[in-house]
Amino acid sequence: MSTLELRALRKSFGTTDVIHGVDLHVADGEFVVFVGPSGCGKSTLLRLIAGLDSPTEGDILMDGQSVNAIGAADRGCAMVFQSYALYPHMTVYDNMAFGLQNAGEPADAIDAKVKAAAAQLRLDALLQRRPTQLSGGQRQRVAIGRAIVRHPKIFLFDEPLSNLDAELRVSMRSELRELHRRLQATLIYVTHDQVEAMTLADKIVVLRAGRIEQIGTPEQLYQKPCNPFVAGFIGSPRMNLLPATVMARAPALARLVPPAAALVGVRPEHWHWCADTEGLRLRIQSSEYLGGERLVRGLLDDDSLVELRTTVERAYGMGEVSYIATTPQHLHLFDAHDHRLESPKP
Repeated sequence: MSTLELRALRKSFGTTDVIHGVDLHVADGEFVVFVGPSGCGKSTLLRLIAGLDSPTEGDILMDGQSVNAIGAADRGCAMVFQSYALYPHMTVYDNMAFGLQNAGEPADAIDAKVKAAAAQLRLDALLQRRPTQLSGGQRQRVAIGRAIVRHPKIFLFDEPLSNLDAELRVSMRSELRELHRRLQATLIYVTHDQVEAMTLADKIVVLRAGRIEQIGTPEQLYQKPCNPFVAGFIGSPRMNLLPATVMARAPALARLVPPAAALVGVRPEHWHWCADTEGLRLRIQSSEYLGGERLVRGLLDDDSLVELRTTVERAYGMGEVSYIATTPQHLHLFDAHDHRLESPKP
């Protein structure tokens, strides 16, 4: 396996800057996920690491050595793409063996590597099938197997689950996490799906417009987002972000919002119902039954939209009026410059 370091990495296409001075360290065996909205530069960053594009400025180091001048074929990276890119006329075995054959490896070594990877991915019984005879999840495992047989220093995954249906994505996330545990591989994974990022990563890198907004564990990003962008991007449903002046209207909340706060964030699961003299007045717009809970949406008196998770003890009708509040430890406070403020003590 290998370490990876990006130093002041920049990438421009003509006069358009897409990566703006990115610095990042990835430890040996770490599972790192790049996440962000479309166009944030996460796939471009992955291509720079792979050697498929060259940086305009900065350095890419693997195991402490610059690889800027080393081509993609010699960097020791293996990439798994969003499209499976399997050869339809070849069997699973031949798809997995093809790269090794082109590299001139002995047939017995190729056979051992392919069968070992197939066993890890539960593809043993499918080695003589062609891609058209496989499900989407099986095809994706073949694409991963084609990367495993190369024994790369770093695995690079570019939105590999986005073509799968919802149920299969859930099962494949578990398989990828287990695969990483077995391989102890350095793995960099790109996705726009923050649920994938939260469930897979040892460390998440949140990107926006070619810049890193925050780096941390899933727990760190969820519990202490550094700015409103990260606060609103990480979590599903997204965090409620409300003007501090709105929150301060509630008697029970006013003392919790310091003068420096411009925005206040509250996650949907951290609201609770309260008496009308204590909280914010909420006019309910919709109530979705989700089995173990309900997702309730409503409008505050200034027409700010609020979402909250609640129990299923009863339904909530459109137009019904209730009152909501939260507790000090569940407030996320941001100033006028989008910097995080420490929440007040309970």
